[in-house]
Amino acid sequence: MAEKIKKFFAKKKADAKFRAAGPGHKLNDSSTTVVVGPTKKKPAYVPSKVEPSEAARQAAEAAMVRVSSQKKDTAFNTSLAAIQAKVRRELEAENKCNPEAVSPIRPQETELEVSSHLMVKGVYFRCPLISDEVLTKDEWKVKIKEFLFNTLEEERGMTACLIIYSCNYNRSKVTECVNVLCRYVDNIMANPDEPKFHKIRCSNAMYNEKVVPILGATDFLFAAGFRQQKLENNGSEEDYWVWSIENIDGIETLQFLRDTLKAEERVELEIDRNIQVLSPAQIAQRFELPQDFYAISVEELKRERQQRSEMLEKQLQLRTKAMREKDEIREIRKYKFCLIRIRFPDGLYLQGTFSVYEKFCEVMDFVKDNLEHEGLPFILSAPTGHKLEDNDKDSTLADLRLVPAAILTFQWDPSVEEDLKAAGGVAYLKPEVMLLVQSL
Repeated sequence: MAEKIKKFFAKKKADAKFRAAGPGHKLNDSSTTVVVGPTKKKPAYVPSKVEPSEAARQAAEAAMVRVSSQKKDTAFNTSLAAIQAKVRRELEAENKCNPEAVSPIRPQETELEVSSHLMVKGVYFRCPLISDEVLTKDEWKVKIKEFLFNTLEEERGMTACLIIYSCNYNRSKVTECVNVLCRYVDNIMANPDEPKFHKIRCSNAMYNEKVVPILGATDFLFAAGFRQQKLENNGSEEDYWVWSIENIDGIETLQFLRDTLKAEERVELEIDRNIQVLSPAQIAQRFELPQDFYAISVEELKRERQQRSEMLEKQLQLRTKAMREKDEIREIRKYKFCLIRIRFPDGLYLQGTFSVYEKFCEVMDFVKDNLEHEGLPFILSAPTGHKLEDNDKDSTLADLRLVPAAILTFQWDPSVEEDLKAAGGVAYLKPEVMLLVQSL
């Protein structure tokens, strides 16, 4: 672990020096010439149609049954008010028959949390800088905090910057703190001989409100050359942070620390794909997503459940394309993570967990890493049948409407498909991945 952190800090120091060297230029050009390449305009993405949800299909089927069961000589009132009244009556009748459907959700127990049919148990992460463990985000928060504070003596300045961004979770508060710390440093660099910029009174309101609450902020001050002392002020002693050039290697240390702080480096977590290989029978079962996948709180889920009647009414209304797209985007924003399942021609499914903001190229790499023959080209098709092309690789999973879960169909590229058929076919997944096939 010590070797990992040393390499990490060595790389960050090298990056900081490289950035300080200024913009690059060609060897045969003058130092004042800056060459800027043309920017490529990203092709606009046209969202593909999405298959109707299970709830929408059931509602449509029920509506068809009700319509077909009506007598031909019955005058059917198609006005919006009549449709809404009919939906309300049906919902009330359904609620009377199934009182559990409208029972209030307890704050600590939602339908998703108590379900015994979860697609996955949760969302898990890795942190290569610290260890090879696979843990939840809350477990990593504790380990990252312990790791960084244990590393303070080894490299206080850069570690303090990492603590500020990795151990504080209110982004606006962190930004305010960083601005104050940079102001302290900027004042000293601009006026190194001015004593009034060398002192920070600990009772100062700005210091107490914006600096003290942020973990790592006072460690940054220490690394920048400040030390706590008691000084006389208006006839009484007060606590101050007092700066001295003797506490650091030189004024350039302040510039290095400032650049490191503004770089917003943090200990990053990587989503563990939580690979599973499933059979068609398992895919056919009804499963729920765990609470970790949602970007909304339990109370928001409760409110959404109470608004189901309104959603059913909307399904019976004539809605514009813009209205439908707005609702679709609102639905997607409920999720932070999504499940992608790859259906292979042999009937097996490869499942992995992704962030909704990851690009589609990450899914391609995920499939490639688990194939028996990684070098062979292949094609993935969306649930609508649309073949995902090269121009889709830089689109996020949310942009491609693959949230919260989607099944993509795998097929070999036509350039190799005939050769594979002639050779009798090849296995799709690696043997070690096939060991993950779950029994029913």
